[in-house]
This record gives sequence, C-alpha cells and structure tokens, in this order.
Amino acid sequence: MIHYHGLPITPETAAAVVLQGGHGFVSFAEPRNLGLAAAVCQSFAIDNGAFTAWKQGRPVQDWRPFYEWAAQAKLIPACDFAVVPDVIDGDEAANDALLAEWPLPRWFGAPVWHMHESMERLERLASAWPRVCIGSSGEFSSIGTAAWWGQMARAMLVVCDDDGRPMCKLHGLRMLDPAIFTALPFASADSTNIGRNVGIDQAWRGTYTPPTKEARAQVMRARIESQNAPARWSFAIPDEEPIIQGSLL
Repeated sequence: MIHYHGLPITPETAAAVVLQGGHGFVSFAEPRNLGLAAAVCQSFAIDNGAFTAWKQGRPVQDWRPFYEWAAQAKLIPACDFAVVPDVIDGDEAANDALLAEWPLPRWFGAPVWHMHESMERLERLASAWPRVCIGSSGEFSSIGTAAWWGQMARAMLVVCDDDGRPMCKLHGLRMLDPAIFTALPFASADSTNIGRNVGIDQAWRGTYTPPTKEARAQVMRARIESQNAPARWSFAIPDEEPIIQGSLL
C-alpha cells in the first residue's frame, strides 16, 4: 500500500523529511509543496481541494483552473493520479456530471465514491475506472464509528470478489490511520495527520520527546508506514465477528 502524506507540512524542512523517498498528497487548495514533492518523492498524487473548499463554506463552482493545474502535474513523471472533482454531500447526478466533464485521461483520474451514496454507484465506478477513492460523508462522515464500519463493510461486499480481492485500486481519503487501513484492501490512503500534529508542542512531551519538528515528522512517518493494508478483505471489521457475505446488503 502507498502511504500518501497530505501537504502542506510546515516547516518545509519537516516536509522534506516526510517526502524524501516517500509519497505526498498535494491539494489544489494548498499547492505550495508541489515543487518539493516533485523533487524528492518516489511518487505523489494531487487532490482537487473540494473538501477544503466545502469546509470553508465556499464550494468550487468553476473547475477549469484545477483542470489546467492537473494537466501540468500529469507531465511530472512522479505524479500518480488526480482526484476527480466532486461535490461533497452532493447528489449522485451532480457528481456524475463532473465525471462526464473530466478532460484528462481516465487512467490519471480517480473518482470519489461518497459513503452516503448508493452501492450501485460504487459498483459502476469500480467497473469503469482503474482507481476509486472512498470518501466519508453524510451520516458516515466520522471515520471509525460503528455506523461507518458497517457502511464500509457493505461497500467491500460490493467492490470485492468472493475471495476479498477488490475489482479496482481503492484509495482511502483521510484514512491513513493504521486502525483503519490495516483492515481494508487499499492500494493507497492519505491523511494530513503529520501536517496537523508536527507543530503542536503540547502533544510532544516526555523523556524521549523528539527535539525538533523534523524529528517529530520522522517519528510519525515511521510509525504510519510500519504497517500495511491487507491484500484481501477478510469479511470482518474491527472487534466484530467475520461477516457472512450478503448479510449487510
């Protein structure tokens, strides 16, 4: 599994520690670490910034600037894929319209299935695109709750075969937490965990506290990347018994 670390990370010296020989996730909403990612990452992916815009109460209306930016990023050999624009908490028609508008090659784009959407849409996306992102939304916006795990289990029953192997590559948006990705057959996942926590001094205390933000970043990266996603879904969710196929549909 590829562990994509969300950017930006401040200071840039700490970002360099996280990205050196690793993987970055650059948002169109905060693209200032793109040059660093291109220079030192094994690979990186780009996000459309819809979640940030939605959180700020300014949903994107015109995606042409993002398309132009993504087209330039696609020319960088280390750039893996771009998250296709989506409407957070929008309806399926609105999100399907953005898929139809996508101007770049399908191999480079990864559409988002929002967890409040239908399983039929998930199956359709997984059958048509090489990679699908899964985003927590609606009543399933809180990652790791019992309701969230129940919906994720339903999704896995749709997107995996009888042996638990997904029909396409799956990317977990904001799911780079070992408690999450070690239970799911993800090809990749991302989070801004390091960027959000590397500068919070009160969170780093004790005898062996890393002395610098760069050291903190290195500790966090090592801890996250020490674990991997399984190759197959086990038909079980944390602290639960194995799931009988079809029982959640």
